[in-house]
Amino acid sequence: MPNPIPILLDGDPGHDDAMAWMLAQSSPLLEIRGVTSVCGNQTIEKTTYNAQRVMTLLGIDAPLAKGRPGPLAGAAMPAPSVHGESGLDGPILPEPAVFPVEGPACALMAWVLEESPEPVTIVPTGPLTNVASLLLTRPDLKGKIAGISMMGGGVTHGNWSPAAEFNILVDPEAADLVFRSGVPITMAGLDVTEKALVFPEDFETIRALGNPVARVVADWLEFFYGFHQKLGYAGAPVHDAVAVAALIAPELFQMEEMYVAVETEGVYCRGATIGDRYQLSGRAPNARVILDLDRADFVALLTRAAAAYGG
Repeated sequence: MPNPIPILLDGDPGHDDAMAWMLAQSSPLLEIRGVTSVCGNQTIEKTTYNAQRVMTLLGIDAPLAKGRPGPLAGAAMPAPSVHGESGLDGPILPEPAVFPVEGPACALMAWVLEESPEPVTIVPTGPLTNVASLLLTRPDLKGKIAGISMMGGGVTHGNWSPAAEFNILVDPEAADLVFRSGVPITMAGLDVTEKALVFPEDFETIRALGNPVARVVADWLEFFYGFHQKLGYAGAPVHDAVAVAALIAPELFQMEEMYVAVETEGVYCRGATIGDRYQLSGRAPNARVILDLDRADFVALLTRAAAAYGG
């Protein structure tokens, strides 16, 4: 087996972030070197507490750092309608046995990069505030970033505005900086993640695995589906897990190299990720954009990951 890919998890858990972290922790192909919380679907206090509880549940043994209290510019945009008032409503989780280290998230990221003998892949599943902060404060470490496998954006549509996906809309300035950084990016946007559906019958397959983590995952899926069912979805779209799955099983996905720009202005299009699918800009691609997936195999991957917590 090849050496595991060293990764930094960065997110605002969040049901789909939590399932992405479940997938990452279960895989022998990945090694979690650090975890950072970001202000996204809820306040930084709530997302950090959720990160602590998810890490405790999953047994993630890595340092955790708390992110900034808000985006690089503008105000925070909590989304209790999706993930609940806690940011991770649903099943009862263990109280934290993991606590944040001193210092900001970007400092922990920098330390992990400095200490690693090989480049590290960053896996952001929330707004890109922490990643942008790292690039702003430690540009000398850019060469230690193997790549960024992120969930965010969409080259065809948005979900929090007609043009913008939530993670990008929360902090477009951070996203713009990251996409212009020159660091290799794999973008799991709405184009693919809304196809990453886990159906109600899949929830029960996971629940039937019987281990404590699998039962929580099934409950997370059920809660998350409750919101999406009202919008006409046939299942729960596990957006953030696609960013992790792309590292573990890239063969499940259809990807296309393209130049992606982030709109930071505009009345209607702030936060939009504009993909140059037809090479009209003359700019070289700066991202591998995931456009499609094998849904059944993706669900099977999540199911095997949940089963791995059964000892």
